[in-house]
Amino acid sequence: MFEPLPEEIDAALRATEGARGRFGAPCVFAFETPSTNDLAARMADRGAPQGAMALTLSQTAGRGRLGRTWFSPPGAGLYVSLVLRSARIAPVLTLAGGVAVASGVRHATGLPVQLEWPNDVVIPDAFAPGRRRKLAGILAEGATGPDGLQYVVLGFGINLRNALYPPEIANIATSLEAELGRDVDAGTILAAVLVALNEQVTSAEAGDTQVVLDRWRALAPAAVGECIEWTADGVTRRGTTAGIDDRGALLARIGGRTERIISGAVAWVRD
Repeated sequence: MFEPLPEEIDAALRATEGARGRFGAPCVFAFETPSTNDLAARMADRGAPQGAMALTLSQTAGRGRLGRTWFSPPGAGLYVSLVLRSARIAPVLTLAGGVAVASGVRHATGLPVQLEWPNDVVIPDAFAPGRRRKLAGILAEGATGPDGLQYVVLGFGINLRNALYPPEIANIATSLEAELGRDVDAGTILAAVLVALNEQVTSAEAGDTQVVLDRWRALAPAAVGECIEWTADGVTRRGTTAGIDDRGALLARIGGRTERIISGAVAWVRD
């Protein structure tokens, strides 16, 4: 079922063994699997420690938030899921994952990627000012038991290379290859993300979640002053983003009040 790691990925992980801490070991790799989140969850159920990683280059049943499909064709992306067991970091884990992916991509490529609440890594569209294209996404899924939280699987998918995207995402998706105009090394990207994740998780485990929140805010300019639509109590509302609070909820100004958005779909209104 599992294969040896591709050489470039194995080399990058070896080179960053100290800086990435526990993340990436143990690791299982398959060229194709239905879902790395499901694979990592099975590893966690069997006792895998924090930092255990499931990795693939193609998913046949990849998923994103709200039950959406994550387009994961062979050879186009990097799909990763990690086991985390610390309950202390759970409230900010999705934000920490976003910070890690964005910071890792920035470090490895120099691209000025940004974050969109709650879990998208995007880059400004050079041909359409004010618009952004999606490069990566994050999905955190938890498992609980009689004693509370057992573990969280943190999954992320990064579009590495050009692909024939489905019509519903063709105008909003992009890849590192498309943005850079050259091929990218999957191992370098993965290792940089794991190093950044180790930094964020270490801060959060030490009780300094403000480090995660501040870094997320710095990477998410659209979280302040942009028009959005969302649904609350069955009613579609429109307001202006006003940052995130210290629990990671998106704040929106509507009329003379501020509302907290903690879940569901948010549409960024771009004229």
